[in-house]
Amino acid sequence: MAQRTLARMYDSYDDATAVVNALETSGIPHSEISLVANADAHGRYAGTTSTSAVTGGGDHPLDPADRDDTHTGAGAKRGAVVGGVLGGGAGLLAGIGALAIPGVGPVVAAGWLIATLAGAGVGAASGGLVGSLTGAGVSREEAHVYSEGVKRGGSLVTVRVDEADAPRVESILAQRRPVDWQGRRASYGAEWKGFDETTGADPMRRL
Repeated sequence: MAQRTLARMYDSYDDATAVVNALETSGIPHSEISLVANADAHGRYAGTTSTSAVTGGGDHPLDPADRDDTHTGAGAKRGAVVGGVLGGGAGLLAGIGALAIPGVGPVVAAGWLIATLAGAGVGAASGGLVGSLTGAGVSREEAHVYSEGVKRGGSLVTVRVDEADAPRVESILAQRRPVDWQGRRASYGAEWKGFDETTGADPMRRL
């Protein structure tokens, strides 16, 4: 049966996690769900994997020196470190961890999408978050808006689902005020030409 990838962005981390919980309650395996959220957007890392599990020490889930480190190697390194905690056995949110994505900066994430990005140490070599989304079937324009949205403070939920089950999953995703990606694209203004993964993340930028 044909499979689709559904992606929705939320301005609220709480809305995104509520959607994840609703999806799992409805019977969607957590192996088919992914969450990528700006690390500052959900109460200063509340509920994330412990510092030692992610970075090996310090008072911050990401080393302060790494907060704007968005080079390919750094992204791949963080991905390799966090790979062991993605998608925990008790549900997706039990396995959430912190890492840096090229161009986006610090995020908390779990699930198949981020595992694809981090797998085999590819980092930005595979096209970063935009490349992971488009590789999963999300349109390129939509992927650019979602990547920029996470950079600016948003939370992205993606679900792999059989075509026949897509309407039911779409209704769950719609329960918590998802962002209209086309409207959000317009709000970025005519000067915005697309997500640029070569730039660092400004922690003061918000949706």
